[in-house]
Amino acid sequence: MAEKRQRLADRRKACGYTQEGFAEALRADRTTVQRWERGEVDPQPHQRPKIAKLLQLTSKELDEYLTPEKLVPTALSDWTVSDSPAHDDEMDAWELARRVQASDVGPETLTRLEQAFNELAISYPQSSPQDLSQRVRRHSAYVARLLDARKTLAEHRRLLVIGGWLSLLGATVHIDLKQDDAATARLQTAATLARHADHPEIEAWCYETEAWRVLTAGDYLRAIELSQIAQRIAPAGSSALIQSTAQEGRAHARLGQAQDTYAAIDRVQKMSAKREQPDQPEHHYQYDPAKSLSYTATTLAWVGDPVAETYAREVITRLSPADDVSKWPRRVASANIDLALVLTSGNRLDEASHVAQKAILSGRVVPSNHWRALEVVNSIEAKRLPEATDLREAYESLKSPGA
Repeated sequence: MAEKRQRLADRRKACGYTQEGFAEALRADRTTVQRWERGEVDPQPHQRPKIAKLLQLTSKELDEYLTPEKLVPTALSDWTVSDSPAHDDEMDAWELARRVQASDVGPETLTRLEQAFNELAISYPQSSPQDLSQRVRRHSAYVARLLDARKTLAEHRRLLVIGGWLSLLGATVHIDLKQDDAATARLQTAATLARHADHPEIEAWCYETEAWRVLTAGDYLRAIELSQIAQRIAPAGSSALIQSTAQEGRAHARLGQAQDTYAAIDRVQKMSAKREQPDQPEHHYQYDPAKSLSYTATTLAWVGDPVAETYAREVITRLSPADDVSKWPRRVASANIDLALVLTSGNRLDEASHVAQKAILSGRVVPSNHWRALEVVNSIEAKRLPEATDLREAYESLKSPGA
């Protein structure tokens, strides 16, 4: 049975928030706040900084407020104590109480691990998949060691959540690197940890991530199925819900199902419009409204809508830090590929070739997205454009192991 967090509720009230008002400030559901205060679930790692800010607490103080109020043993003099020797049942009860409260982990270690995961998720758009994979692997191994250590039940669940997020990010990186076996193992681990921790958002992200993988492999019907499963699991208003809806729209676009595509785009835009700009917009698992531009650009480009050009150019304008393509985030490279695809369809081949070559040479097109660049290369070659030779060479260098 979960232990109540009365101190957390008292702190919220002292700061002038009702449960509903606090939920609105966090862009969460009131029922989520209720479950936090009842001790049924823990806030997600990316929510903790904002909770601490609203409650005017440090991260360490917040950890203490999130610790469920346990039954604190009173002094022996306050209990009726028999003079007779302790029986086995009595000793078992003492040992159980000791183990529940014993821990070799501690809140500070868990907080550092949550912060480390957030840093990895924020660096995802800019880091090379190879480097990120090594960093995720090191942190995951440390979590695995801590799972064998003594800890409280609350700490155990929190550790499962951290491990679930790290496994999910590791799976995403393996997919980027086209390492399918490793990606499958990581996704299965993330889903298992999510279920043990009763964390539906991580589980929903697992299905969404697998939907993206099968979409890149050309299995669009399966991508729709997985995206819809993710939507059924994902908490209302969550980033996983919005992203899986966007994933469904992209799969419909690849199938040429225009009506379903536009319906999905509309749902994504309505949901994202209700969200405030997050504190960490580049966090891979936090859906900020600006991301809807990128997804809309890709989806419209795939369904053959020329309006995709407007969205792609907007992404490029907003996110390009400079003319130095090596500093681009991945979304800018993807937006240039989307733009090149639209320009090719409109027979604006010179510009399409130039834009595609910039995207390829940026070094921000990961292996799982090579097929998108190849579509543009094939289209330019089919038009027998002189620039096709240089574009093909750039693409071949992209595929080489040393690239």
